[in-house]
Amino acid sequence: MSTNLFQRTPSLNGDDPEATRREIRAYFHATCDRYEQLFETLAGDAAYYLKPIPLRHPLIFYYGHTATFFVNKLVLAGLLDTRLDPRLESVFAVGVDEMSWDDLDDAHYDWPAVAEVRDYRRRMREAVDRLIERLPLNLPIGWDSAWWPILMAIEHERIHLETSSVLIRQHDLQYVRPHPAWPPCRESGEPPDNELLPVPDGGVTLGKDWADDPHYGWDNEYGRHAATVPAFLAARRLVSNREFLGFVAAGGYAEDAFWTEEGLAWRGFSRARQPAFWLRRGQDWSLRLMLEEVPMPWDWPVEVNCHEARAFCAWQAKRLGRPVRLPTEDEWYRLYEVAGLAEVPVDRPADANLHLDHGASPGPVQRFRQGDFCDVAGNVWQWTETPIYPFEGFRVHPLYDDFTVPTYDGRHNLIKGGSWISCGNESLKAARYAFRRHFFQHAGFRYVVAGTPEAPVASHYETDKLLSEYAEFHYGDEWFGVANFPKALADLAVGAMADRPRRRALDLGCAAGRATFELARHFDQVTGVDFSARFINLGVQIAEQGVLRYVLTDEGELVSYRERRLADLGLDAVRGKVEFCQGDACNLKPIHAGYDLILAANLIDRLYDPAKFLSTVHERLNPGGLLLIASPYTWLPEHTPREAWLGGYKKDGESYTTLDGLRDLLGKHFRLVKGPLDVPFVIRETRHKFQHTVSEATLWQRLE
Repeated sequence: MSTNLFQRTPSLNGDDPEATRREIRAYFHATCDRYEQLFETLAGDAAYYLKPIPLRHPLIFYYGHTATFFVNKLVLAGLLDTRLDPRLESVFAVGVDEMSWDDLDDAHYDWPAVAEVRDYRRRMREAVDRLIERLPLNLPIGWDSAWWPILMAIEHERIHLETSSVLIRQHDLQYVRPHPAWPPCRESGEPPDNELLPVPDGGVTLGKDWADDPHYGWDNEYGRHAATVPAFLAARRLVSNREFLGFVAAGGYAEDAFWTEEGLAWRGFSRARQPAFWLRRGQDWSLRLMLEEVPMPWDWPVEVNCHEARAFCAWQAKRLGRPVRLPTEDEWYRLYEVAGLAEVPVDRPADANLHLDHGASPGPVQRFRQGDFCDVAGNVWQWTETPIYPFEGFRVHPLYDDFTVPTYDGRHNLIKGGSWISCGNESLKAARYAFRRHFFQHAGFRYVVAGTPEAPVASHYETDKLLSEYAEFHYGDEWFGVANFPKALADLAVGAMADRPRRRALDLGCAAGRATFELARHFDQVTGVDFSARFINLGVQIAEQGVLRYVLTDEGELVSYRERRLADLGLDAVRGKVEFCQGDACNLKPIHAGYDLILAANLIDRLYDPAKFLSTVHERLNPGGLLLIASPYTWLPEHTPREAWLGGYKKDGESYTTLDGLRDLLGKHFRLVKGPLDVPFVIRETRHKFQHTVSEATLWQRLE
């Protein structure tokens, strides 16, 4: 075990701002050092460019992603004035989890050299260090503090320290090498028999308070959830490799009755017959660790995905004749309380295999006693039966609106307790991380004997007021005789196309996606791009399911319910012609090019650098293609710095309008072919309150 503790997540509510500044600065550099040290385990540059598994990017992406995350978030927060490398900050921006709109086609990525990324990381560290040194600091640090995005980016890198270690473990051994900073546990033997212990009933109250929690937290940790947990039985220890061998030897992987429908589909696709990190060598078993292969340590926890854990529980239930299953999140918190656990100490190693305090691997399941149980926290994450859901009062942080919301889909189950490499926020009691049920992390499980848990909490976030309003704005009723705005713009664009090619169109700033579908009536392929993952998810949902359901505010707490179907709008037939993805209009990926039409609706006055977008948009259009810009020109400094406004001010003593700015910026590469035209729109807020706005539309043709 290392004598140097990996620094814990800082306290944010002290009384000495300069001491906190020094602590955060040290935390930043310690995190970056450890992350870069992890990538030193790769055996040569080639290892960076080969995918460990098909559904994730090669490791060069993750080496650069966390560094560009710092810059992208700090630019968005207005804390950095300039980017370090816009190309890298676009290439490494998004595409981490296998969401339905992610594009993991290698042909779309021109990965930079390792040395180039290493140099970028150095420059990022210098820039952030200077920011930490000069940024005013007032305690406590909360969500609205300028320091929050700095902490966000540090904790984000610590998450990827763990997830990247999993990918390195999934790499072929020839691409990795042992490293003195990453020594595994060398203790192993036979485990004691597992046993069931009673856990008395009791209440749990979950959720952080925005006002007074002392540590950084992700959005899903805030709010409130309270429940009474009935008494149950829980396994004293995590399921060991030896205990899981009984399931394998009994033919559990081949017995359909033990698997859920989703689990069967995964098993058929993967052809799994044993845990992913188990290796059969003749009559013997071995275990793949992060950097080496070792004889099977039978008393270590088995590491499996949620499907495998559930199948084991079904097998155990049949053997015991009792209702065996995974614990819920609430039941895990009861275990935590009954075991008398506390947070990882700042000044000594944890009494758990957590925070890299006890080596770089799991260890024996009986090693860390916590009350009457072992490993309630630490060693490996523990799968639960609970899909992640928002607590009452959940709010999205505006700087990272797609951290949690895309996982509120019923397909991401919570893991609890942390693993040997879970550090910083990951190691806290309040941590809430969730993964797709087929994903592999450093995760195992313990089982409980208990009744059927309550149905998962509904987590569809269409109850979010803004999203519901935009769902209605795009797919709902028309008000006061004003035509549907996205459809009106799509019709205007299509009418102007005349006999021009109609192959590909881009709906930039697509929001909930109505114009994307309307354009698909006339184009072969339409891509909807928006900065907000929350809006993108609306388009993805209705494209996949053909229906949106949402709640509208009528008056006070009174609401009404809406269901909108593409078929009712005559758009069901074009679902296969649209795609949605997240993107920054000021820093689009190179793949977004070759369009015959670009629609930018109510976009330019919400960009942080509209001139940058307009000066390069011609590169995205085919010669002769059309650009439709519509905007009410509501310039606001919270969206666009005053010096970046395109118009709406006096210039050389004369009024300078946004249209003047558009003419000046676009004149070199475009000619105005139609407009300006007034296109009104109405957004319903409540049954008695509506926004009535007029957007000015102009159509521009790219010059040959």
